[in-house]
Amino acid sequence: MDKNIIDSCARDSYAGTASFGEIVMRLAGAGVESYYADYRARTTTYYGPEGDSYTIPLTRSAAAVPPDFDTAGVQDAIRGAQRGDVKYPAFVSLSVAAGCVGYMVWIAGRHVTYYGRAGEMHVEKFPPQ
Repeated sequence: MDKNIIDSCARDSYAGTASFGEIVMRLAGAGVESYYADYRARTTTYYGPEGDSYTIPLTRSAAAVPPDFDTAGVQDAIRGAQRGDVKYPAFVSLSVAAGCVGYMVWIAGRHVTYYGRAGEMHVEKFPPQ
């Protein structure tokens, strides 16, 4: 995995200057197979196909994750990001407020799994290309 590209993608995400689709394409090109954004640990871990991983700090607000998972709230944040109305920093705040503790992006599988505190899940497929 190319750690320089991963770091660049993280900077661009946190700055709100690149879309999810752009980031995923760049990460795939850098050899990333999947990644997990852990809101509680405030880290993002990137995984390569050979079992390698790379963890960086996740910049996000200090707000606690509520106990209830609001699937509709998570979906609203996703739809806003897909429209370009919600950039990554706001997406993180909105999804945390909806009870999301983190999410796993499956680049090869073309979907994202969002998790709640009690193990709830919402799976969102990538939009068609």
